[in-house]
Amino acid sequence: MNLVIDIGNTLIKYAVFENGSMIYNHSFESVLFLSKIKELFEKYPRINKAILSSVGKLDRKERDVVALFCKVHVLSSDSKMPFKNSYATPQTLGVDRLALAAAAYYQNPRGNTLVIDAGTCITYDMVNNAGEYVGGAISPGIRMRYRAMHEQTAGLPLLSPDELLDFIGNSTETCMHSGVINGVAQEVDGVIGQYRSRFQHLTVILTGGDSHFFAKRLKNTIFANSKFLLEGLNCLLEYNTN
Repeated sequence: MNLVIDIGNTLIKYAVFENGSMIYNHSFESVLFLSKIKELFEKYPRINKAILSSVGKLDRKERDVVALFCKVHVLSSDSKMPFKNSYATPQTLGVDRLALAAAAYYQNPRGNTLVIDAGTCITYDMVNNAGEYVGGAISPGIRMRYRAMHEQTAGLPLLSPDELLDFIGNSTETCMHSGVINGVAQEVDGVIGQYRSRFQHLTVILTGGDSHFFAKRLKNTIFANSKFLLEGLNCLLEYNTN
């Protein structure tokens, strides 16, 4: 059994894989790390290797806790990748984006794949049909946009993401929701259009915690997969330990 752990900006997510299939996944706040890991290994004592991925600086204690139970691989720019990485500064490429690229490569090895991850930031990552990671883009996520409007103006409130009833707002709050939710949907559609104009037969994967806010508003055909990053981490764990 494999354990994959994704330490994000807001939550820690983990999943257990057996023979390539995800059999369990959960998310929790970082303060619960020790207790959650102990509970997990009590439930799945046959886990024998794990991979840790952190978008920030990984605390040594987190690695050491997992290492008490099994072998641990910490994902970094030095990890082996199954695809060709053509990023100009590979040492600055986030490990979350490496995992998404790996998932794209394994799930569509002879195709062009664009992965869009709607989290704290919205990232776009492209793997072409030659098995080459060519780069992408980083854009502010929806909560970041709400916070920017509140913090950079004198009168706009701090809102939480909400469903959009109409793209024409008729109050300050509904105008802000339209600007963020509808604006992101239009942005994503536009970016997909740019990639489709360059890459034939493009497969688009949408993932991330905020993807549900605009997935149904996209005009382009996409495949939604909320567990795509975790699947990529499992692929990289296998690739780096076998």
